[in-house]
Amino acid sequence: MEVISERLRMKPLSGNDWSLFLQLHTNPSVISLCFDELPKSEIESKFKSRLAPWFVDSKHWLCLVVVESTTNKAVGITGFCVNDSVAEVGFMFLPEYHGLGYGTESLQALINYSMSEFGIDKYSAVVTEGNIGSEKVLTKVGFVLERIVPQAYEIGGHLYADHVYKYA
Repeated sequence: MEVISERLRMKPLSGNDWSLFLQLHTNPSVISLCFDELPKSEIESKFKSRLAPWFVDSKHWLCLVVVESTTNKAVGITGFCVNDSVAEVGFMFLPEYHGLGYGTESLQALINYSMSEFGIDKYSAVVTEGNIGSEKVLTKVGFVLERIVPQAYEIGGHLYADHVYKYA
């Protein structure tokens, strides 16, 4: 499986992508509005679970590495997990690639691909209150805020609302 967009290509996560995965899951500016710092063993477990072959009925996340086409540099990850015919999307990018439109471009390409290849037509996303960058990505692609769940998630000892989006 390979998903191609104007400036990016996305390929399934492989064992060679551990360094990128670890960077994304430990960089304070990436995780600050996603989750608390995780023990390395938990990050390893997440990584290994995403290495298994993915099928539409898989219970684990489809995780694709986002690569710049011109430089062949891995810049982030994107993907989804399907539950009850709804694909919950997620994405993480290295800080030096924030603001370049890669989140929007890769998510749109992923949705287009998964609609045509897998027939998935329902998508959702859960974003922590204050994660404005991720919310902008979602709205640019066509997601709309469906509901706000107050005090749903704790990060750093503070409770945050979850902003639940659906693809319209």
